[in-house]
Amino acid sequence: MQAAREEKLQHRKLYGRRTGEILVDMGALTTEQVDAALAEQLESHERIGEIALAKGWITKGQLVEALGKRMGVKYLDLAGATVDPVAADLISEKEARRYAAVPVAFVNEHTLLVAMADPSNIVAIDDLRILTGFDIEPAIASAEDINVMLANLRRAEDGISEDLDTRSIPGDEETTSVELRDIREQVDAAPVVKLVNGIIARAADESASDIHFEPQAKDLLIRFRHDGVLHEIMTIPKRLQAGVLSRLKIMADLDIAERRVPQDGRIGLVVSGRPIDMRVASLPTVYGEKIVIRLLDRSNVMLRLEDLGFSETALVRYTRSYTKPYGAVLVTGPTGSGKSTTLYGTLNILNTSEKNIITVEDPVEYRLARINQVQINPKAGLTFASGLRSILRCDPDIIMVGEIRDRETAQIAVESALTGHLVLSTLHTNNAPGALSRLTEMGVEPFLTASAVDCVIAQRLVRRLCEYCKESYPVTREMLERLDFPEKVVENWKDITLYRAVGCARCNHTGYKGRMGIYEVMTVSEAIERLIVERKSADEIMRVAEAEGMITLRQDGLERVVQGLTSIEEISRVIV
Repeated sequence: MQAAREEKLQHRKLYGRRTGEILVDMGALTTEQVDAALAEQLESHERIGEIALAKGWITKGQLVEALGKRMGVKYLDLAGATVDPVAADLISEKEARRYAAVPVAFVNEHTLLVAMADPSNIVAIDDLRILTGFDIEPAIASAEDINVMLANLRRAEDGISEDLDTRSIPGDEETTSVELRDIREQVDAAPVVKLVNGIIARAADESASDIHFEPQAKDLLIRFRHDGVLHEIMTIPKRLQAGVLSRLKIMADLDIAERRVPQDGRIGLVVSGRPIDMRVASLPTVYGEKIVIRLLDRSNVMLRLEDLGFSETALVRYTRSYTKPYGAVLVTGPTGSGKSTTLYGTLNILNTSEKNIITVEDPVEYRLARINQVQINPKAGLTFASGLRSILRCDPDIIMVGEIRDRETAQIAVESALTGHLVLSTLHTNNAPGALSRLTEMGVEPFLTASAVDCVIAQRLVRRLCEYCKESYPVTREMLERLDFPEKVVENWKDITLYRAVGCARCNHTGYKGRMGIYEVMTVSEAIERLIVERKSADEIMRVAEAEGMITLRQDGLERVVQGLTSIEEISRVIV
């Protein structure tokens, strides 16, 4: 009891102090860093803790702990905490997500310890008191930890693996011999439905971009793609393969009797209150049909361009181009580099009642209000080229072409940009100057390309270092020179702190959590126009673009390394 009183007195002393002072007392910040953050705060008006976190001076855990001390509440590190399932069961998952709170343990017979993202929310505490029937002792935890804990609690409650391994469900090793009637019975069996729902919910909770259902010789392998890298999640007994795959095909409105040809479909679900669109593709393999689900979170398409990772300089150059009334803006990069997200983010800004925006895509990934989206259908004769021709007869102001794949599409897109339309499209090239050479190779006359194209962006997605476990390490001038860091960074090498990935429970022991874009924005100047007309190589165009101030992909990536957002290893993995 005496220790508890002393702890409360200490909390009262800390309450009301500034976050910067508390972080200094914790040893997380120096007084010089606090002074620098205060100076920056005068311009940015951000909080001291957020500035320190953005600069990599503190971890997210240290910031949350400091906020807890300022509020006079405990800090709970849920990554290493054990939650009492009886306590957690006192409120539903929906209520837990609504209040961003998880009951963790019983303090005594009248009081419940609850981890909250915002312990200062008095209304939430009062509601939890009514819902649980207990007095609430709030503690602070990060919102990310609370979401992970809720996902883990749900999976533990479902008990999917344990239930399925012990139940006998109609099925056969050879899926081709199973009658349609038997498959339907198997699909409707509660454990199969529970299993599929659990896998999809887990993927959504963990922000996976793809789910792979891969038939093997003896089982069905499930893999998730996290931040661009595949991870094995679980295996399912072979006897359940037919039921699981058929359940997915029914959800996507595919033909479950047809297993010899690839099929495509869509699923629309609400997972944890978030609307998720899912693109489903099946592919016959020697052990059965492989099914891949692409998860498209509609909230991502509403992101601002600043949130995607654009640097201030790159964003200014890009904004100058897409706000023009006509011209072509091209986004390049490999599959999965975020090109569509960049274009959708741009369309969100341009989408006003005064503009007629029409897109032609394959497939239409996100459905956007007030935008006319056309899905190509080659079997019916609707290709990018024919769709683009039809679009031009519908009085558009802005046109988005999902991808320029052939000469005809390239020709029409370029001519559209020359006749007063703003055209947004994508190409598959390794860098921005390469897009101009690619159009020439496709058969577009260089003088047309030079006049029509206003801006080319090359982009990649790199993984962000986990804020909780990233580790700093000493640098040397020689090391920075060897890795081609900018001269300004090399000169000030003593002030540079770099970080490496470590791995913890919050990031699935990968050392990374989340992704961001790195960009190479090239505006087509008069000098570059002359090079295009003269059919100069992409390397020559690159040298002129750099001389005019273009930041290359590697330079932009190294800037993110200096900012402590990613690692040298990640930049080397993504960019040659």
